[in-house]
Amino acid sequence: MTRLTGFAVSFFIIAIASYGVVEWLQAQTKTEQVITDAMTPDFIAESLNSDIYNASGDLTYIINAQRMEHYSALSVTHFEFPKYTLYTKNSETPWKLNANEGTLYSNNRVRLENRVTLTATDQSSLIQKIHGRYLELDLNTNIISTEQTIMIEGKDFTIYGSGLIVDLNTKQMTLTEHVQTIFKSI
Repeated sequence: MTRLTGFAVSFFIIAIASYGVVEWLQAQTKTEQVITDAMTPDFIAESLNSDIYNASGDLTYIINAQRMEHYSALSVTHFEFPKYTLYTKNSETPWKLNANEGTLYSNNRVRLENRVTLTATDQSSLIQKIHGRYLELDLNTNIISTEQTIMIEGKDFTIYGSGLIVDLNTKQMTLTEHVQTIFKSI
């Protein structure tokens, strides 16, 4: 092999290696850009107040939140301090549901976390409040569920347990594990 041939082969190997490094760096930059774009909200709302109606024109729920961020790439909406007012089919009095954080997914399920409270606005309701770390709400069916520990406050009692399913339309509640009930003396 002559010097000229060796020089040409060396130059060719260096050129291919340089091209490979440049392409690899550009691929890394594109991946980082995609991740950054997905983590950037498409829009942000401060002091959100929104009324949601069904196809018949009936009010189904109201959402208030200090801040809302929508991420269309992830099909997720994140709320800070959300407060839902839920209107059921069979009741004139709504239920109120609030938390420190909430995430709305594309299938109309909301995961509420950190200091979650479900409150009955009907003063004659047997159940007045339900407290938990997190609750999941299906906005299509008005069914609330959790597998975490919860506390249920009633008129003259407090129930501690874990695992809960509440159908707000029928006012049926299923407690998976009962831990303790405390009755209040009158």
